[in-house]
Amino acid sequence: MTMGVHVYSGFERFWHWTQAALILFLALSGFEVHGSLTFLGFDQAVHYHRLAADAFIVLVAFAIFWHFTTGEWRQYVPTTRFLRAQVEYYVVGLFRGAPHPTRRTPLSKLNPLQKLVYLSLKILVIPVMVVSGLLYMFYRYPRPFGIEALNVSGLRAIAVVHTAGAFLLVAFVVAHVYLITTGRTLTSNLKAMITGDEEPA
Repeated sequence: MTMGVHVYSGFERFWHWTQAALILFLALSGFEVHGSLTFLGFDQAVHYHRLAADAFIVLVAFAIFWHFTTGEWRQYVPTTRFLRAQVEYYVVGLFRGAPHPTRRTPLSKLNPLQKLVYLSLKILVIPVMVVSGLLYMFYRYPRPFGIEALNVSGLRAIAVVHTAGAFLLVAFVVAHVYLITTGRTLTSNLKAMITGDEEPA
């Protein structure tokens, strides 16, 4: 039996699944704070949303440290090599049974399109969510940092930015779940993120 290639480390898998769980919980509790859902109650939703946000910020800090100390940040450097082939695969080739244009390896875990999407999440969407969330949090829970001086219209703008970012993250999660099924089998991508091993071709 041919062994797979070990692609994802233990920390990567822990970070991936913990981040996914926190994003989903933050979305659910956040939408309840906005009145779109009801499952915890408003006060509990606010309380647990803040706790999950604190945990998410700690996870982000550890992930940033890990990426830079291990050199894994290089995985997200954009490239145009195979970019067109990757787009064509997702638009047409996937539905015609075409082979995947790239293969995951320990040195190249992301295809060219994933590099662009994940880099955008890391340098734009997640920082915007964290900063807007902190501004919202410190406005609602005044601290001696001067942030409590924000006016009501400023708070409304922050809430809109934070909510827009939440919708982007939810859209990403939905697309991500779908794309999990586009591996060599329906579950091969999922298994890789559980075991860390890329199945042999």
